[in-house]
Amino acid sequence: MKIAVIGTGYVGLSNAVLLSQHHEVVALDILKEKVDLINDRKCPIIDYELETYLAQKVLRLKATLDKEEAYRNADFVIIATPTNYDPKLNYFDTSSVDGVIQDVEKLNADATIVIKSTIPVGYTLEQRKKHPSLKIIFSPEFLREGKALYDNLYPSRIVVGEHSQDAETYANLLEEGAIKKDIPILYTNPTEAEAIKLFSNTYLALRVAFFNELDTYAEIRGLDTREIIEGVGLDPRIGNYYNNPSFGYGGYCLPKDTKQLLANYKDVPQNIMTAIVDANRTRKDHIADMIIAKNPKVVGSYRLVMKSNSDNFRQSSIQGVMKRIKAKGIPVVVFEPAIIEAEFYGSKVIRDFEEFIRISDVIVSNRFYKELEEIKGKVYSRDLFGRD
Repeated sequence: MKIAVIGTGYVGLSNAVLLSQHHEVVALDILKEKVDLINDRKCPIIDYELETYLAQKVLRLKATLDKEEAYRNADFVIIATPTNYDPKLNYFDTSSVDGVIQDVEKLNADATIVIKSTIPVGYTLEQRKKHPSLKIIFSPEFLREGKALYDNLYPSRIVVGEHSQDAETYANLLEEGAIKKDIPILYTNPTEAEAIKLFSNTYLALRVAFFNELDTYAEIRGLDTREIIEGVGLDPRIGNYYNNPSFGYGGYCLPKDTKQLLANYKDVPQNIMTAIVDANRTRKDHIADMIIAKNPKVVGSYRLVMKSNSDNFRQSSIQGVMKRIKAKGIPVVVFEPAIIEAEFYGSKVIRDFEEFIRISDVIVSNRFYKELEEIKGKVYSRDLFGRD
C-alpha cells in the first residue's frame, strides 16, 4: 500500500515512520532542510524512538517537496499539518488542512483522506459537504512531545471517526505498525471523534490546572505541597499521575485545544471550560508575583522548552511568566541551547552557563534539572517530582 503523509512534525513524522515499517510512505513537507534530514535518516525533532527508528530500522520512507510525487497513486493521504488557534477568529486556522484536501481533489481524488491535525468540532462533515466526491475521515492523535513514536508504538487507544471498511483498514494499518497488542479500537461518527480529541486534552489541562492551584494554595499558606498531593493521589479514583506542579500547561496542544473547545461551547451552558483557560493565566500571574516579590535585579530563565527531552518551546508556560516579569521592568536573560539567535523576544540569550548563573539573581525553571542542583538556593521552580 502507498501512503502519503502531509507534514513532518511530531504527528506526521511519527505516523510516517510507524507505517513505513510495512508500507511505502512518502512524507511531504515545505522545508527542504527537514526533507533532506529525513532522507539522510536523521531526525529533525528531538524524540528518542524516532531518532532510533530512522537510524536503525529498515523503513520504506521517502521525504519530498514534490506534491505530485506524494499524492500520486496514494491509497491513503494522512494530513498532519499545523492548525493553530486564531484568537481573533476564535477558531482553529484550518487553512493548511483545507489546502491539502483541495490538492487531493485535484491530484488523486480516489485516495482516502485521514485528518490527524486537530480541528474544530464539525469540521469533517463540513468538508464532506464541500467535497462530496472525496472520502474524508478524522482520526485523532494522542501523543506526547518527545514521545511521539513511542505513543504510536504503544497507543492508549485508536479512534477512527467513521464506520466503514476504509476506517477499519486504516485502524489495521496503525495496529500493524504498533508493538502493543490488544489495542482498544473505537469507531465513532466523525464529529464525536473530533470531540474526543478536544475533551481529552481539555481534561488533561484541567488536571494540570487543579494541581497547580493546589500548589498555589500550599505555597501561600506555607504548607507542604508534596505531602498534600501524595495524600490526594492515594485515592485510586484520582491516582498518582499527571500531578506535578508547573508554571501552567503549554506546548503544541493544550492551550489551543482548550480555547477551541471553549469556543465550541458558544450557546451551551458551562463553567468549567472557562475556568480551565482562566486558571492557566492566573497560575502564570501567581508565579510571576512570587518571583517579583524576591526583588531581583535580573531574572534568569533556564530552558524554555515545555518539558524534558523536547526541543519545542512554542506556547511554553515559562514564556508567559517572562512577559509578566519584564512588564514590571525587570530584565530577563535566557539560557536555552535550542536557540541559535542572540535574543529571544527582547531577552538576551546567554550561552555560557557560569555567566548565566553569575548574572541572574533568581533563576526560573519550569522543570528542575540536575545542572541546577549546586545553585538550587537561587532557583525558583515548582517541580516537586522531577517528571513532566
